[in-house]
Amino acid sequence: MNSFITPLDDGVGAQRAELAQLIEGLVDDDGVHATAIEPLHLVRCANPGETVYGVHKPALCIIVQGGKDVRLAEEHYRYDPLHYLVVSVPLPVAGCVIRASADEPYLCIRLDIDPALIAGLVTEVDPVPAAVDCDVRGLYLDRIDAPLLDAMLRLVRLLNAPDDIPVLAPLALREIFYRLLRGPQSGRLQAVVLQGSQSHRVNDAIEWLNHNYVEPLRIDELARRVNLSTSSLHHRFKALTAMSPLQYQKQLRLQEARRLLMAEGLDVAAAGYRVGYESPSQFSREYSRLFGASPVKDMARLRRIA
Repeated sequence: MNSFITPLDDGVGAQRAELAQLIEGLVDDDGVHATAIEPLHLVRCANPGETVYGVHKPALCIIVQGGKDVRLAEEHYRYDPLHYLVVSVPLPVAGCVIRASADEPYLCIRLDIDPALIAGLVTEVDPVPAAVDCDVRGLYLDRIDAPLLDAMLRLVRLLNAPDDIPVLAPLALREIFYRLLRGPQSGRLQAVVLQGSQSHRVNDAIEWLNHNYVEPLRIDELARRVNLSTSSLHHRFKALTAMSPLQYQKQLRLQEARRLLMAEGLDVAAAGYRVGYESPSQFSREYSRLFGASPVKDMARLRRIA
């Protein structure tokens, strides 16, 4: 487990306090809130404990108040206001807010990553050859510093000055991603956006799976599609996502089936068939393994707390 629950650092305390005040003034209910700055989202949660499953977009996440546990396959990443989280490729994850209350709700900023912007900045930043294209996770934590938090603060302030957003938001976004690329983990982002790198090819495979998860998975065909050998695809894919392509596809299928059961009221067999399962019993077994309960019991529990 990556555990980073640590005492608060006074060096960035004032910036964090202002961010918390801004977010509380901008959102007054729990949930993920879109903003006038397209890649920027504000997250609030006053009730910890419920695990939320989803495919996390590439993004930078900064907790302003509270704490969260994120699970990727069998790995746990626990982080707090002193550390930021970066997801560099789409990943099926489970997240659980572990520190929040009505008086001090969990507050988080999610800034979706624009690969084109990162790729453009890479040409202007000294590369990190040793880190590029090595076997690294597509999700990582790092310690936040004052310059990165200050750039994020200036971006969030713009939400209260909408006339300034068209001119100043692109500058703040550029600075935020520039600071990520100047950090010690920059090679992880570079590897994914650099055309021709093996990590970029694996990212192409990930994108294909996200759009075609219902289809039967043939690893040799997928490897040819992204111009990798079958062994290289399997090895690199697992290094980046902590799971094999088949396990990744299974997570996509099961998460979508859960959404269909809850949002569209499909029966178990229909939901499983819709996402590519031919056997209802296999679907129920794999669903129970991921979510901890059968589809019927899980839906009954979710509807009680909805």
